[in-house]
Amino acid sequence: MSNLTDFLSLNYGELEDLNLKAKEQRTKRVPLEKVQEERLKYLTDEKRIKAVTLMFSDLEGRLHMLDYDKKFLLGSHDNLTFDGSSIRGFTAQKESDLRLHLDWHAFYWTPADYFGEGKVMVFGEVIDKQGGPYIGDIRGVLKKFAQEQHAKNDYTLNAANEIEGFLFKGMEAERYYHENRQFEYVNTGGYYHSLPGDPLRVFIDRAAEVQRAMGFQNEKDHPEVAPSQFEINYSYSDVVTAADQIQLYKFLCRQVARNMGLTASFLPKPVVGVNGSGMHTNVSVSKGGKNQMWDANGEEKLSAFGWNFIDRILSSGNDICLALNASVNAYRRLDPHFEAPNQIIASAVDRGSMVRVPIGNEKSARVEVRSVGPDANPYMVLYSVFKTGLDGPLSEIKNLRSAKRYLPDNIYDAMTNFRKSAWTTELFGEDVKGRYLDLKQASADRCARLLGTVVKVPEIQYHHEVYNQFLWNQF
Repeated sequence: MSNLTDFLSLNYGELEDLNLKAKEQRTKRVPLEKVQEERLKYLTDEKRIKAVTLMFSDLEGRLHMLDYDKKFLLGSHDNLTFDGSSIRGFTAQKESDLRLHLDWHAFYWTPADYFGEGKVMVFGEVIDKQGGPYIGDIRGVLKKFAQEQHAKNDYTLNAANEIEGFLFKGMEAERYYHENRQFEYVNTGGYYHSLPGDPLRVFIDRAAEVQRAMGFQNEKDHPEVAPSQFEINYSYSDVVTAADQIQLYKFLCRQVARNMGLTASFLPKPVVGVNGSGMHTNVSVSKGGKNQMWDANGEEKLSAFGWNFIDRILSSGNDICLALNASVNAYRRLDPHFEAPNQIIASAVDRGSMVRVPIGNEKSARVEVRSVGPDANPYMVLYSVFKTGLDGPLSEIKNLRSAKRYLPDNIYDAMTNFRKSAWTTELFGEDVKGRYLDLKQASADRCARLLGTVVKVPEIQYHHEVYNQFLWNQF
């Protein structure tokens, strides 16, 4: 069959060059109209491309994908409609028609051996019936906020996320958890320890290769503290690119694992008794190329701007916890016995603090929000962190940075805090806030109210990253 087709399949070096060039266009804010013209010409001229995979995320952060035939897309890219009522947290059935616009800046060339020949990928923006950004598309909300900050204050919002995950035996291990009642490790080595050629090391190597080809600009990768746990780090990007890369990171890790007959899981605490998985979120703000977080003479080398940013995060720590820890299972991770960041304090050394001030210099000075789960909606996480850090209310609590306060240890308290908060209403609006709470309540109602010491079947089976209509109807 391969002799009868001639679909695009580039080597990894060629892919990296193309993706880095596209990333540079985003960084330099090349006008969207110019990038669109360039991409449309490329798609027209490149005869070996058969389809364009268009990606968007729902309110809980699940990545959705649909393939458009290239010839159809070239003629209809400004009028791509879909049924929003089929997406959890989007429109009601009676008002279901939504559109997708292509964000031509967020265009990716992908390895054919993992994503198929003859395809490219691009992120989409969800548009409502009136032609404006759809309120339930948090990616669009984040992008608009970042653009406003640049226009108003000349701020560039930067982020990098350290995303931990587990590698388990078998494909779709989460979907079959109700049968096995456990996850099986592929490796029981320790932190940084994995021999060349064992399944965990092979998985990390392959996933890192795919990342590199897709323009992530890798920094380091290694096994993490828990058995079969991994982390693959990459460089800072502007905030929307960073959020897109979180979605791609989890997607490519799952695909690489699947090709190996394994499962890459981003549940925050899939196994009791070992460290959970976090998504440490490193953020900074630059203005005119200068890092606003840096002050050589400041406390911990952090500027007054940076400390003010931290104080606002701490002030609303409980309010935004549900946005940063989005599942029943996430609250198992906020356990102080396993370096859990459950204290609403700031520290340069205490890894149990919600916010850490890492060692840095003029280039790398940043704020690290440690309490984020890897299963949270990345657009919601970064929007909540930056919007709160820049515009959020300031608490009158004395010694705010060291006062002993704790994040909730269960989703019910987190929902109560989120529901009562005036700040979360300002962040998301009444409509989206209500929809998000409804989704969290629906999942929580299917799970044991008390977490206990054993990971329960429902917290896996009805987890938003595992959810499908079939499983939901098993309740």
